[in-house]
Amino acid sequence: MAHYLAELYTPKQAWLDLPEEQRQRFLADVGSSMPALAALGVEALALGKVDRSRLHSSKHAFFALWRCLDDAGLEALISGIAQSGWHDYFDTVNAGGEGVDFMGHLAQLSEAA
Repeated sequence: MAHYLAELYTPKQAWLDLPEEQRQRFLADVGSSMPALAALGVEALALGKVDRSRLHSSKHAFFALWRCLDDAGLEALISGIAQSGWHDYFDTVNAGGEGVDFMGHLAQLSEAA
């Protein structure tokens, strides 16, 4: 069963203070890791800015939605993000796990303690 990761993140002051050249170098390094993750079945489904005009919107600035073939891919993605130094520059919240269909999720909610 596929696993998913939803990320919400906002730039920290360290990112805002980083010169443009260093930002571009960091982002290029992050981008260069994508082929290895893709080989593990990790796929970026959608990335973008959070629309804060939506009801109950997050205060974070950006989002990313990822699909992974399995738990190993999800772990590789989360570990790779951390190893890149991402969390030095972005305040991040992760939500990840195995995906289920709608009825399966309703059952999960029903069983919640």
